[in-house]
Amino acid sequence: MSKSRSVAWVVVAYILVAAAGVGVLLATTEQHPLLRMLLADLAGTAVIFGFSRALNNSSMYDPYWSVAPIYIVGWWWMEAGLPAREALLMLAVCAWGGRLTWNFMRGWPGLVHEDWRYVDFREKTGRAYWLVSLTGIHLFPTLLVFAALLPAWQVFSPDVTIRESSVLTPPLSYGLDVLALLVCLSAVAIQGIADNQLRAHRASKPPKGSILDSGLWRYSRHPNYFGEVLFWWGIWLFGLAYQPYILWPIVGPLGITALFVFASVPMTDKKTLQSRPHYAEHMKKVSGLIPLPRRG
Repeated sequence: MSKSRSVAWVVVAYILVAAAGVGVLLATTEQHPLLRMLLADLAGTAVIFGFSRALNNSSMYDPYWSVAPIYIVGWWWMEAGLPAREALLMLAVCAWGGRLTWNFMRGWPGLVHEDWRYVDFREKTGRAYWLVSLTGIHLFPTLLVFAALLPAWQVFSPDVTIRESSVLTPPLSYGLDVLALLVCLSAVAIQGIADNQLRAHRASKPPKGSILDSGLWRYSRHPNYFGEVLFWWGIWLFGLAYQPYILWPIVGPLGITALFVFASVPMTDKKTLQSRPHYAEHMKKVSGLIPLPRRG
């Protein structure tokens, strides 16, 4: 299938995702707002899984990671009456989601390609692959990102009392808004710079087995992953600015951090070691996630 046709399928799929989500939200007005949104999120995931199964390509889900949060936060913002202060959070999510989706689409060759991790899962699980795809590739990330958006819910929740009673003084809480926005936008910039440096490296057609060891990649083996983790901590800061006395939503950024530290980084390093014999030495010198001075 050509890339243009593949993109058309993606556009159709995500229009239906939005329709399914809105349908669930309109049909569950008597339920708690968080439960309504979770059900809508799961309905959208089910739609995408259907497309993944029909087109035999689980990478149909990949844009969901960056598109769904725009839907979710946008709906919460509209229900809250489009308040100006909360627009900072909406700006941060749109900047992150828009850039990440654009970066995926510009480098995606179409449905002729499937993420290498999904290919590995296919080979290892055989006939059980689509159950693994449903639970591990579609459902788990949806729930993880929803948990990471709980601090955003703190911002739009009707229970917010930051203006009337807060551990923090209003000026400091507003300062946290600005800090949160700066952290989120810095994370977007780090991801963008890292992705562009990687793209330029690949376009230069380096010798087989070479390692990108310049720019941000000189100080972190995965600076794009670092930017992703940093973004979700910025979202947590937004929630802290509104309800500093409610700390349990920290489970969201902690979960995202754990995913990258214990799954994404080790899996990518393991794959890279198979094709780049000098990568083991590189790992000894360069931090896995957080950009740090080189060792040795």
